[in-house]
Amino acid sequence: MRQTIAITDALDPRIGEFRQIRERDLVAREGCFIAEGTVVLRLLIAAHKAGRGIVAEKLLLLENRVEGLRDLLHEWPQDLPVYVASQSVLSEIAGFHLHRGVLALGRRQSLFLREALLSDMPDDALVLAGCGIANHDNVGAMFRNAAAFEANAVLLDQTSCDPFYRKALRVSVGSVLAVPQCREGSGLELLASLDAHGFQILPLSPAGIVEIGDIKPARRVALVVGTEGEGLPAAVMERFQPVRIAQSPRLDSLNLGTASGIALHAIARAMGRV
Repeated sequence: MRQTIAITDALDPRIGEFRQIRERDLVAREGCFIAEGTVVLRLLIAAHKAGRGIVAEKLLLLENRVEGLRDLLHEWPQDLPVYVASQSVLSEIAGFHLHRGVLALGRRQSLFLREALLSDMPDDALVLAGCGIANHDNVGAMFRNAAAFEANAVLLDQTSCDPFYRKALRVSVGSVLAVPQCREGSGLELLASLDAHGFQILPLSPAGIVEIGDIKPARRVALVVGTEGEGLPAAVMERFQPVRIAQSPRLDSLNLGTASGIALHAIARAMGRV
């Protein structure tokens, strides 16, 4: 049985990174992030072992979850600590009732650079790009959809929120740890890079004339989404022809998670990916 370390004091410095995680979610953590739940934990372990610049550091569990997580604990690196706490202590540490009872600390060892990522793309590639995506749920949904439809990467501009925020990571069900990504520069710089690397750029907008299902995709395609409400910047819409998803005229638009999923499904099928 894997050896664990009991935590009886919520102020124990060994688990300081897990303290009050809800309030600290928007605070820079010097590359650290919180992985919550067993599905995300499994993908963190896989990323750690794959050596993709993401490493696991420590694990904090609800004491009554340990037995049920025997298989995952076998996979957890033997040189990394596993801390356990009672429900009351764990809730005090986290700052709220943590019913999942599984928290892991991970760290990004390096930033993902856009030009390096695009230069390594295969000749046939599908990417999802986001400009100004400020909602954590939407960013998480983008990564989950990208993983579901075999996209090669998710690319975000610098104004989009960090996909390694706890909530975005949780909504993505860990896909943030598996899908190649970058987050840098302005939206126009991002699209200019995609254009220079030979991508057919398809901004999604209800104002688009061509329906997504009628698109004949090129070998390289970049689907582009903007923030809900304002949508994509006018400069993007002027430079690249927007496409739309057919829907009832009684509703002005779909939410970003739904729209990106529908669009990825349509293009991935047309490219023979799913």
